Amino acid sequence: MRFSKHRDLFSILLAMTLAFGALVETAGAQEGSSIAEGPKSETPLNSIGSVGSQVEFDSIARTYHQGTPYSLPHAMFVIDRRDGNKIYYVNSLRFRFHKDFLYATYLAPLGADVFKPVYIDEDRRFIVGSVAWQRTVERFTWELWEGDMATAEHIKTANDVINKTFFTAVAFKPNSSHQQDASANLEIARILQSDINRNQEYLALNTGRAVGRLHIIDKLDDTVEIGDNEIVVLKELPISLPPVRGIIVAKPSSPLSHVNVLAKGWGIPNVYIKDADKLFADKNTFVWELEATLTGYKLNPVDAEKLKTAFVSPDQQVPPVDLKVTRLADLRQQRRTDSVAYGGKAANQGEIIHARVPGITIPDGFSIPFYWYDKFMKANGLDKTVTALLDDYDFIHNPRYRREKLEEL
Repeated sequence: MRFSKHRDLFSILLAMTLAFGALVETAGAQEGSSIAEGPKSETPLNSIGSVGSQVEFDSIARTYHQGTPYSLPHAMFVIDRRDGNKIYYVNSLRFRFHKDFLYATYLAPLGADVFKPVYIDEDRRFIVGSVAWQRTVERFTWELWEGDMATAEHIKTANDVINKTFFTAVAFKPNSSHQQDASANLEIARILQSDINRNQEYLALNTGRAVGRLHIIDKLDDTVEIGDNEIVVLKELPISLPPVRGIIVAKPSSPLSHVNVLAKGWGIPNVYIKDADKLFADKNTFVWELEATLTGYKLNPVDAEKLKTAFVSPDQQVPPVDLKVTRLADLRQQRRTDSVAYGGKAANQGEIIHARVPGITIPDGFSIPFYWYDKFMKANGLDKTVTALLDDYDFIHNPRYRREKLEEL
């Protein structure tokens, strides 16, 4: 039983590691985890240096909700400041993310981190964003990711380059208070999201149906735990979000924002409902079925039968473990069945080595069996600490508290 608790803690640690990895990936995922709707690009080009007509724009643009009043044709762009502010209007039917284009064209080394250099650093090489046709105001706009810390100089540069290379005027659409402040005194044309969504009380950013526990979040910080079985109600869009059942945004946001694009990639309902945090205050923490269409939404009560089938999360299983094995083993000596003693990663590495694939060299190594982990925990009294932590409500439900307690270990 105690070791089972240890494995529970190990599972928590592993989940946190994976979550952190997902957060790092978020910049990439946030760039557009969705699959573009509409036809594949007919142009063989990776990008074009200018957009001279509507036809040229359409040849590289992808469109969400194509054929509906909510369609949003848009194309990514990359500006290389090191190359005299050269602009690439990216074939957005060929590349899903900015980073894919940067890697494919060798503008960035394959696999290099592009988050901080592209979105955070002031002395950045690239300015990346999207140009979109805003149907409600009948204007082209260009925008940055809401977490982009672009300076006034970056915004002015991008605005000048885009308007010199696009066939019609393009206004800047700030997606954060930082971007609004940075562009306030630039004397450039701007269109705010509130202008686009004026008097609009509902917008389906991604249609669908989901059953989940309604969770109204006033402010998403490191004390908030989000479950994968929740429909979250957000008063403001965060930089990142773990997988959930559905998303309701209480304030207008860009359909191209990273969280909205994440939701599209996950295939979950994602809607803007004006003042949703107030409208659904009496429904908070209860399980509901959200049905979102292009024209409206429904929050339906969930009966006991549907709770059993539609609300449950996949079973979380703890794999078997063999605590009798004490020998440190070379990876080449291990096979798949040794995973119960050494772990799946080491055992699978042994399988790869054993396969002896021609032309591929697999480095050897060794692994320590679970026996020694269990022995270390018990010898230092950590098994009792783990047992107490797993019975601590705050440890389970408060990420900040959990992190502090784990650091104390």
